[in-house]
Amino acid sequence: MKYNKRFTTTAAVAATFLLAGGLAACGGGEGEGDGGGDGGGLEDSYVVATDTAFVPFEFEEDGEYVGFDIDIINEVADRVGFEIELETTNFDGMIPGLQTGTFDIAIAGMTITDERAEAVDFTSPYYKSGLRIAVPVDNEDITSVDDLEGLTIATRLGSTSADYIENNIEGATPNTYEQLDQAYLSVEGGGSDAVLYDAPNVEYYILTAGEDSLKVVGELLEAQNYGIAVSQGNEELVTAMNEALAAMIEDGTYAEIYTEWFGSEPEWLDELAELQAG
Repeated sequence: MKYNKRFTTTAAVAATFLLAGGLAACGGGEGEGDGGGDGGGLEDSYVVATDTAFVPFEFEEDGEYVGFDIDIINEVADRVGFEIELETTNFDGMIPGLQTGTFDIAIAGMTITDERAEAVDFTSPYYKSGLRIAVPVDNEDITSVDDLEGLTIATRLGSTSADYIENNIEGATPNTYEQLDQAYLSVEGGGSDAVLYDAPNVEYYILTAGEDSLKVVGELLEAQNYGIAVSQGNEELVTAMNEALAAMIEDGTYAEIYTEWFGSEPEWLDELAELQAG
């Protein structure tokens, strides 16, 4: 991918997040280098948390972390003017890590919710998503969310999908997994009746590893916006990142990155630009 670069990576320590408890997750203009230590409060570098199992947003390939989110945060950092120290952790450890100061920023296809916004700050949305249902290719009984009542549904621990299952599907049992590939394997192996998760990941999986085993059914559920999470008290950093994202959308860089990972420009790009402007 054109925008990928090497990052300093370290493994996040799980014990830190256990101490945190509580809530789990589910730049300056167009020039580069005009932030950093001379940016009136901005730092020269920030610790950025991401996951490695949300294809195609972030995953490991040939010993490097790549993906749509990696390219986005790379470009944002270049425009704002800070270096990145990338750390990897499970998705449900990101918000606790931001709360304890282990991380400064987190990007991992994280849906902006009111509950999460009480614990961390978010940039303006940088991606529009929703939830998708996938079932075995030979399943003819499940065609919509209504057919999931009373069934076992695989999803990811700490995700908005898990909340959706518990709050909206009567009698359903969520099978939650730390690693998303385990959720797909659960359905393929018969341990769960369906998988419910973020649309881009479900669709990408079916186009690649799951093309012979799973299929999408039903309508897109729960329109969602992804944001980059930032530890509270970094308003200047959030503002600078928002300015960078808006400039990326305006000058075509965002569409170029998106097309590299998803094959075409997003149909909701104008709406995303309005969200950035608002």
